[in-house]
Amino acid sequence: MEHDRKQTRAWVLHPDIKSDRDRRNAVTALEEGVALAAALPDLEVVGAKVVGLPKAHPGMLFGSGKIEELKTLFKAEEVELVLIDGPVSPVQQRNLEKAWKVKILDRTGLILEIFSDRARTREGVLQVEMAALSYQRTRLVRAWTHLERQRGGLGFVGGPGETQIEADRRAIDEQLVRLRRQLDKVVKTRTLHRAARAKIPYPIVALVGYTNAGKSTLFNRLTGADVMAKDMLFATLDPTMRRVELPDGPEVILSDTVGFISDLPTELVASFRATLEEVLAADVILHVRDISHSDTENQAEDVEQILNSLGVDEDRALIEVWNKIDQLSEEEADACRQRAERSEELYAISAITGEGLPELLNNIALKLQGVRHHEVLHLDFSQGKQRAWLFKQDVVQEEEQTDTGFEISVRWTDKQKAQYAAL
Repeated sequence: MEHDRKQTRAWVLHPDIKSDRDRRNAVTALEEGVALAAALPDLEVVGAKVVGLPKAHPGMLFGSGKIEELKTLFKAEEVELVLIDGPVSPVQQRNLEKAWKVKILDRTGLILEIFSDRARTREGVLQVEMAALSYQRTRLVRAWTHLERQRGGLGFVGGPGETQIEADRRAIDEQLVRLRRQLDKVVKTRTLHRAARAKIPYPIVALVGYTNAGKSTLFNRLTGADVMAKDMLFATLDPTMRRVELPDGPEVILSDTVGFISDLPTELVASFRATLEEVLAADVILHVRDISHSDTENQAEDVEQILNSLGVDEDRALIEVWNKIDQLSEEEADACRQRAERSEELYAISAITGEGLPELLNNIALKLQGVRHHEVLHLDFSQGKQRAWLFKQDVVQEEEQTDTGFEISVRWTDKQKAQYAAL
């Protein structure tokens, strides 16, 4: 980060609303809110606080006493931006900004900021723009006060600024249509790339997991690639793919995906579907968990829900990888290792020290034995029966006639290879 760039002094609030039945653990939620804020280089988080509320106040979110108390605090701490880790309605946002004289960003707004800061591919950038516009569209009510001053006019039509808001909405809608067209083009190109990749004789192994679970560190460890693997949320936004050779097994393509997060803004769930479509093409999914995190169980549930909503089927090979055992006490780490030893679908590892990785890679290779691999066969003209069998099995990729017979490129499983040998 450049030091001459002035950082914005920010404070993180997590409203712990007692009437909300699905509310998360306030302490871990606040920690995650602070980690989200830390993911933006221009912010300096000067403080954080859980605010307990019996229920959300419709106009202001907080009660008047709490608003006064926080106003004094923010003034003393010279806070310029308050991040509220939760949903804030446009009206609440406007009222709080007025009361505290600071800029307010809710959880959705903050995640959008991070996504736009991190998106690297053309597709990622377009998706973030679309998500941000959909979000802004719901916030247009905030424009009224300054539009009153701006517009002059007689204000006959339904109150100040209303026509301006309609115009703004229309402009946003037109922009969304334009972006959607561009995105469709990008997605089409990508589908073509994926179709081309389907012809590559490598199975795909996708890393998924809650944000900050250590996927990128594991990816780098296995591939020797230098993917941004910082200890911050959403360090990776665009899927990154590398080829990896498994010991005594096939070569695979390893795909590192965006980190999942609970309460992901709805605008983003839709727009990042395509980024996660890599997972649907995967032969094996590795669900990487930060087993040292206090909220690891809930994080795992969030990931499973997203995988289900993406349509990942039950019979897809899925291995659970308990990462960061180097951050546990020796006792806890041993308990994890013992659990893992009793299950073939579970591995306790450390992406930092490399512990447990050879066993994990061996298991991936085993899982992939049912997966197709590539081979070139030379058949004589007399082997018509074998040639017909190959075509019937639909394993032929291409065929070339030579002086002595046929050179046939096939993609098949070990089982098919054995059946062919027995012909």
